[in-house]
Amino acid sequence: MKHLLFTILVISASSSSFAASAKEKAIKMHNRLTGVPPQADVLTSMESFIKQGIPEDAAELALENKNFINVVMKNWVKPWSNVDQTSRVPLNDYVATILGAIKDDIPFDRILYDDILYTVEGVTPDYSNKDNLHYIAAEEQRVDLSTKLVQRKQSDVTKIAATSGVLTTRAAGEAFFSAGTNRRVNRFTFINYLCNDFEDLHDTAIPDYRVRRDVERNPGNDSRTYKNNCVGCHAGQDGLAGAYNYYNFSGDELTYTPGKVTPKVNQNISFKDGFKDVDDSWINLWVIGNNAKLGWKGATSGSGASSLNRMFARSDAFAQCMSKKVFKLVCMKDPISTVDKKLVETHARSFGADFNLKSLIVKTSVGCIANE
Repeated sequence: MKHLLFTILVISASSSSFAASAKEKAIKMHNRLTGVPPQADVLTSMESFIKQGIPEDAAELALENKNFINVVMKNWVKPWSNVDQTSRVPLNDYVATILGAIKDDIPFDRILYDDILYTVEGVTPDYSNKDNLHYIAAEEQRVDLSTKLVQRKQSDVTKIAATSGVLTTRAAGEAFFSAGTNRRVNRFTFINYLCNDFEDLHDTAIPDYRVRRDVERNPGNDSRTYKNNCVGCHAGQDGLAGAYNYYNFSGDELTYTPGKVTPKVNQNISFKDGFKDVDDSWINLWVIGNNAKLGWKGATSGSGASSLNRMFARSDAFAQCMSKKVFKLVCMKDPISTVDKKLVETHARSFGADFNLKSLIVKTSVGCIANE
């Protein structure tokens, strides 16, 4: 009798402990995904899902909270839209387009190359190519972006014929196409979507026939500096830079002049025999050598921004980068342990098959919260 009573007490205690554990996991999951604690009914449902062994349903329920888009995703994405990599910037068309794609479950690779733009329904002033007032107003009015973002055809709105997702938005123009020689846009595409800066891709074995004329070949009267340092980045990046030769940010708006290379690209001449851009062709010379590890797929040369960014979006590096970023967001740590790295790799392969970012977030949250 005493033994039976002891067994009942142990089972009861174990059940109570399990219930508390499921509740704690539900609260943590909701907080991580939305930035706020769950309402009582939502918590009950999430706890129940976790107990039943279907934690994915718990995570999906949390994503229905408007703060997932309005707070967590917005602050996660904002740094991608500016050179300082800060979230302390106003909402803009770059950020709004990514949030809309997440909201509508649009395959996430499309944000880099498709003719797509999101504006905010019912907000005045309307979208303008010359300012950001439409999005500033939406943020100041605390419009619910989880319901009010509307997908539009970017070329219809901006009148730019050759669009490439967020990389040809006005915000991208202001951040990455102002002054300079349009190399900046590719650098931040690598940083934000391939998790590599140009220095990480340094390879002096790459042929330098696409290095532009503004790169000195004999810096400090020592050609070895160019061969051992400069060429390591410029050989690859200059081969890609041509995709943006028809774009410029001028007069507070992104401009596109088909068939006409923006003058700033060729105006600085430090080495007259360097490469002169005459069109918007590009070639990926990093498909060989050390950087073949990025897993390039499909065409590795072409013309224009959209074809270039389609290549970036289809690379293994894009899927792996997004998986790492989501892991750090949801798990609040870098994937350092063997277990964490395997989780990131597994989810990267899954994401690379369908580019569903919400699904990636759900799976990652289950891996590092529900299954802790």
